[in-house]
Amino acid sequence: MSKATVADPRSRAGSRLRGSLPPLARLVGRQPIGTAFVTPYVAFLVAVFAYPLVFAVWMSFHDYFFTAPGAGVPHPFVGLDNYATVLGDDQVRQAFLNIAVFLVVNVPLTVVLSLVLATALNAKIPFRSFFRAAYYVPYVTASVAAVGVWLWLFSDGGLVNSLLGPLAPDPSWLVSSTLAMPLIAVFVAWKQMGLSVLLYLAALQNVPRELYETASVDGAGRLRTFWSVTVPGVRPATMLVVILATIVGANLFTEPYLLTGGGGPDGASASPVLVMYQKGIEQGDPDVASALGVVLVVCVLAISLLSKRFLERGDR
Repeated sequence: MSKATVADPRSRAGSRLRGSLPPLARLVGRQPIGTAFVTPYVAFLVAVFAYPLVFAVWMSFHDYFFTAPGAGVPHPFVGLDNYATVLGDDQVRQAFLNIAVFLVVNVPLTVVLSLVLATALNAKIPFRSFFRAAYYVPYVTASVAAVGVWLWLFSDGGLVNSLLGPLAPDPSWLVSSTLAMPLIAVFVAWKQMGLSVLLYLAALQNVPRELYETASVDGAGRLRTFWSVTVPGVRPATMLVVILATIVGANLFTEPYLLTGGGGPDGASASPVLVMYQKGIEQGDPDVASALGVVLVVCVLAISLLSKRFLERGDR
């Protein structure tokens, strides 16, 4: 007798049981307390994420502009005109190129440094708890405060240039079209390091100790053990760190807005989200800004899926 035949009477009984329940009981399910706990968060997701996303997609296909509250103004359908405007905008193309530079610098730096630091902090070293907390402090520090420190360090007359003396770059870090975005990528990697290290520390607890013992018996050194045991063992965490770093890069706004005065010099550090703000709020073109947001979401999903596919292929 097949499994489907065996399970069939139970499924029919369950269907009859659900059919006999009152409409309200069928709505809340068999665990009403669980439904009650989940409902506020579902409402939060719908109000803060789902509705704005759907509305932004709708705006991107219409001629939309801000009006006074209650004003009935038509918003005609314009098809792909807003997307054509976005894709033909030199400022938008420059912003996506800036984010590509950011990801090339930030993602490998975040993955490598986080994994190395997590491996070191997972070992039995003096003051281990202190160092674990110290690396997490920048992540919970307000971005404005951290940006103030980096402005003091990397401004034209800052501490770094004072230490470098004649070797200091000219123009300085944050006003150089070549160095501004890589420096922002380093800043974000430093600030997000605490979360990445925490994820790797959790993943390292799941790597079987027998693998390290076997590698030691086989005569593998620390570098070989790290490459052959640790790196494969934390690959799921690496996938998560890469995807989170990609999302952080796609949502970059505060850092270029504060560090370089709004994406300077000449847009060399502007991000797509910063351009969205400029077009939607400062220039009054929310329909074009919405189209840019939809393009950005599609690009982030594509990069995340490609990263996931690449890391999963390396796991096989």
